[in-house]
Amino acid sequence: MSLRIGVDLGGSKIEIAAYDGHGRERLRRRVATPQGDYRGTLAAVAALVATVERELGEAGSVGIGMPGAESRVSGLIKNANSTCLIGQPLRRDLETLLQRELRLANDANCFALSEAIDGAAAGAEAVFGVILGTGCGAGVVVRGEVLTGANAIAGEWGHNPLPWPGDEERPGPACYCGKRGCIETWLSGPGLARDYAVGMPLDAAAIAARAAAGDGGCQAALARYEDRLARSLAHVINVLDPDVIVLGGGLANIQRLYENVPRLWGRYVFSDQVATRLVAPLHGDSSGVRGAAWLWPQ
Repeated sequence: MSLRIGVDLGGSKIEIAAYDGHGRERLRRRVATPQGDYRGTLAAVAALVATVERELGEAGSVGIGMPGAESRVSGLIKNANSTCLIGQPLRRDLETLLQRELRLANDANCFALSEAIDGAAAGAEAVFGVILGTGCGAGVVVRGEVLTGANAIAGEWGHNPLPWPGDEERPGPACYCGKRGCIETWLSGPGLARDYAVGMPLDAAAIAARAAAGDGGCQAALARYEDRLARSLAHVINVLDPDVIVLGGGLANIQRLYENVPRLWGRYVFSDQVATRLVAPLHGDSSGVRGAAWLWPQ
């Protein structure tokens, strides 16, 4: 089967892309994710696959990247910030609808795999791929292979506490996981918007744009964000010591992060120097869906 289809099942959109045997993109489509609607989400994925295969005139392998993990015990979805997926047999239900075997992985793992294979971290031995978007996830790729882990939670960086918190950061915002002060509550897009919270509500993109235009409040919010990101990535460097950290998700488009965060993280990393590189994704928003397709080897 030369056609490989990847699906990026996100909290706000579902994207599908098809690739030929040489990795060239043949078709791409995107629809809004049915909010809080598990059955509607299944139907949307199945309809996208059917549309792509009908337009291209052939069937393909299907890989799905989704926000969460598949329990090794029950096969049900856990740890998903798209909470309608939690406790659901996503793989079984989609295989029934699509009438074929499929491969399922955490969306951050898919992103990290794409960037490690032929993206911004190509050739690196150890890669940490971070999603900074509606939630905060991460994936680990070592020597070209995704590290899943004994509990299928390798890279679940967003649900560790914010490192070295100041008094004003304790106990931290409530998280859907039931704890407070998770990295995700600070570094996701909604987390940045909540931390700004001055006057008219602004989303992360608007905060970044206003900061670039000289707005003092937005600049201060981004400075706090950068320090929190530096602390959080320093923890990763202290444990994994990756060659490259690649940022993905909507907040990865904030260019000042790539200069400011490495300048800050040295004070938190347990080393006399930091050789780890922080880079933007080569494939941008396409990396998640590309990595899902790559779950099936050529």
